[in-house]
Amino acid sequence: MAEGTWMVRHRVVTAVVAATALLAVGCSSGGGGTPGGGESSSAGSAAPSTSGRTAEETPPAKGSVRVVRTVADHLKTPWGLAPLPGGGLLVSSRDDGTIIRVDDRTGRKTLLGTVPGVAADGEGGLLGIALSPDHASDHLVYAYLTTDSDNRIVRMLYDPRKPAGEQLGAPDTVFKGIPKGFIHNGGRIAFGPDGMLYAGTGESGDRGLAQDRNSLGGKILRMTPEGEPAPGNPFGNSVVYSYGNRNVQGLAWDGKQRLYASEFGQDTWDELNAIKPGGNYGWPDTEGSSNDPKYQNPIAQWHTDVASPSGIAYAEGSIWMAGLRGQRLWRIPLRGTETSAPPQAFLTGTHGRLRTVVAAGGDKLWLTTSNTDGRGKPSPSDDRILELEVS
Repeated sequence: MAEGTWMVRHRVVTAVVAATALLAVGCSSGGGGTPGGGESSSAGSAAPSTSGRTAEETPPAKGSVRVVRTVADHLKTPWGLAPLPGGGLLVSSRDDGTIIRVDDRTGRKTLLGTVPGVAADGEGGLLGIALSPDHASDHLVYAYLTTDSDNRIVRMLYDPRKPAGEQLGAPDTVFKGIPKGFIHNGGRIAFGPDGMLYAGTGESGDRGLAQDRNSLGGKILRMTPEGEPAPGNPFGNSVVYSYGNRNVQGLAWDGKQRLYASEFGQDTWDELNAIKPGGNYGWPDTEGSSNDPKYQNPIAQWHTDVASPSGIAYAEGSIWMAGLRGQRLWRIPLRGTETSAPPQAFLTGTHGRLRTVVAAGGDKLWLTTSNTDGRGKPSPSDDRILELEVS
């Protein structure tokens, strides 16, 4: 399969996170390795910046991926993935509306329960999940879900002492009113290093919503854990953090607490963006890079047949981006908020569609496939979680 065209734009985007106490979010880890090869995208590349404006260490131009093992298989439409602080992984099923716990050592699955109110249809359903920054004490799990009327964020008490299937408490609605559609529901949620809750939304197929700052569609939202506009947001008493986004399904922070997001294009360009508070990312007026200074340009872009990105994670100085239609894992090495070398593809076609990638500590990643989502070709073991070692 031919690699797609990518483009790097060397625009410095400073992601300023407003004042609140910084909280660290923990992840679990693993080890071992089996080698895997990678391919670099070569067409349309720009020379790496040599400005010397940052003392940050630059990762090697070429990386590597080792598939350590299959952690679990026979999963049904897995979407969200959240590592537990004491070990184990929580996994949401888009279509079943369930959350399970996977033992990351044995692969054993335990049903926590079914989230009430999920209306799975098209790309909607039970999507991203995240743990409260205080999960060790409050035991709260947050979830982004599609209902009959909207997309919303809820939180539930997780009690592993209860019987399987009864471990989730009743959902408490944190935030509601995000536009829903058969397509473009966004769905990724994550707590940032500032302790605030971020959500990537889609424009639900209604393009005009992305440029409307009064709409919650086609945005990145930033809110308190209780669903209120976070202090320091760019548009006053609003949860909107960035706009002009088409369908955001990947959120990750680098070692300097700068936010990145992956975004689906339409027919031409998928994007990786460095997120600036209040930034306009152009959709639907532009797709990919633009010469109009009012729009923030992506730091890298790909043709849609080699990407269609969902989850992203930061590890070993690079952003790692899971591709659905592209069926590959992209490594994007960084120098500051620019790429330092051409993006490199791994696992091309070997595991089908890739949905979610999560940092697992150090040089480890968790990666889920998405072959049971109606667009893939299910394998005999259906969807799985892989443990990776990367550099």
